[in-house]
Amino acid sequence: MAVERQKEEEREGVEIFCGADFNVLPEECIAAIFTFTNPRDACRFDSVSTTFKSAADSDLVWEHFLPSDYRQILARSNDGQALLDSLSKKQLFLHLAHTPLLIDGGILSFSLEKSTGKKCYTIGARNLSISWGDTPTYWQWNSMPKSSRFSEVAKLIYVWWLEIRGKIKTSMLSPNTHYGVYLVFNVSEDLFGLYDLPVKVGIKTGGGELVTGNVYLDPRRAGIIDETLIMYAEVFTEKEDDVKLPKKRGNDWLEVEIGELLTTGEDEDVEMSILEVEAGKPKGGFYVDGIEIRPKII
Repeated sequence: MAVERQKEEEREGVEIFCGADFNVLPEECIAAIFTFTNPRDACRFDSVSTTFKSAADSDLVWEHFLPSDYRQILARSNDGQALLDSLSKKQLFLHLAHTPLLIDGGILSFSLEKSTGKKCYTIGARNLSISWGDTPTYWQWNSMPKSSRFSEVAKLIYVWWLEIRGKIKTSMLSPNTHYGVYLVFNVSEDLFGLYDLPVKVGIKTGGGELVTGNVYLDPRRAGIIDETLIMYAEVFTEKEDDVKLPKKRGNDWLEVEIGELLTTGEDEDVEMSILEVEAGKPKGGFYVDGIEIRPKII
């Protein structure tokens, strides 16, 4: 009889889990339970029933998923107050997960990793330290409104000494989180000097730890061939297994991993570097959008 009663109640739209009827719980209680899950699961719950949807969409749940300092972060954006005034907490979360928010005068962007709510930042090119970056002979600043979130990106014209550095405080990031750090860049049809030239990258924390590696910035190394670059092709050599290669992003840009970072409870500076200062070889023809720090999803 108990089994028949349970089936009858399920047919009537009553949610029964592990023998418990969730409909007897107040919506606030169900919402409180959902705060122990994650944004991905909360989005799934709202399709179970009207009771679950109301609880899963509530501000109580999504306030919990938003970073504790989200109001302070939004205050650093020209659009922040408008978002707070017009969106529910769930809508705000989803907006930040899909639309990076420019802060600090447009030189830094903030977003959320959609499945966990962890913080993501991109340091725009104007917020990086680029050697000779203000010398038009070596670097130029261009607007790419259709592809870049930033008002300006840096184009390398011609240098022998390539040096790009960025900095961020771990207090800005989500604690106890495994982050990946990526150079976001692109190449132009006049790309030259980088096919056979590994570039050194590193991450230095306040504790003095320096993680270094090598990357290639020429996408042909990764088999990402742009026909407009074939006319500038250099002599191809064998792939080196210990050198990281660029990958395509979903927004017409490329990225290459600089390294990894694990945040703890301590607040310290993290310095990131991209260097080629030893080969004595000219290079040019690529754009720097910024350095992105985002959680690694395992």
